[in-house]
Amino acid sequence: MRNVSPETITDTFIAYAAEADDARLREVMFSLARHMHAFVKEVRLTHAEWHAGLAALTAAGEITNEARNEFTLFSDIFGISALVDMLHSSPGATSSSNLGPFHRPGAPELPNGGDLRKGQEGEPLVVVGQVTDTVGKPVPHALLDLWQTAGNGLYAVQDPEQPEMNYHAQLRCDAEGKFCFTTVKPLPYTLPYDGPAGVMLRALKRDAWRPSHLHLIVQAPGHVPVVSEIFPTDDEHLDRDAVFGVRADLLMEYRQGTDPTTLPAILAERDSLGADFWRVDLHLRMAPLPGSA
Repeated sequence: MRNVSPETITDTFIAYAAEADDARLREVMFSLARHMHAFVKEVRLTHAEWHAGLAALTAAGEITNEARNEFTLFSDIFGISALVDMLHSSPGATSSSNLGPFHRPGAPELPNGGDLRKGQEGEPLVVVGQVTDTVGKPVPHALLDLWQTAGNGLYAVQDPEQPEMNYHAQLRCDAEGKFCFTTVKPLPYTLPYDGPAGVMLRALKRDAWRPSHLHLIVQAPGHVPVVSEIFPTDDEHLDRDAVFGVRADLLMEYRQGTDPTTLPAILAERDSLGADFWRVDLHLRMAPLPGSA
């Protein structure tokens, strides 16, 4: 094309890539080009603004490493991560929410009823729950991948003082999908604020806080995995979550416990909790895989 113009550039891009073999790639990239070109024309993007955008992406690449991905952070604070989660949550199942940057694969095994707290600082919390399908039938031996902040509000990967994989675990539910473990109340925290994503948050006068939450991935044969996070109802940041992760069905209510004998007998720390602990009860729901019996 020798006469590209604002009116023809989108169609020209599509024509140049029309022979791409992958139909889904064509669909996604053609739509992306249409929207980006429309955006540039709508706001009449200036050279200075274009350069600022490229500089932000360059800075994101420079700051990204194994422990931190600034591109994921941009996706989160724009609501892209949350929107993808919401579009692909299974009907009737526990809602999807942000995986976040602090998940660590290969977490150690935690026996059902086990203890994540290990005497560390923080308010003791007992989590009791069950995994069922979308009609309430128990999902036997579902696997929970769990992670959260320590009692100081930091994940293990952020804090050299914590043991590796601290507050990370994989727990196998029983034959009725039931599980329990002891931990500490997670704490709210701010997103990393020292990179280009933080610059944008400050420029927009936006909150960088995330409400406290328990992260989990639930997996079981014949079921769609659930990647989610559970938030306490009393957290002051619920309505201003910087990454748009809160859903109505992902709220948990802390209840003050006073009698450990009411807790499941398999709970390893039951007899050492005393009369001052918190409890939450979770019901996690999984959808069957398409075509599964």
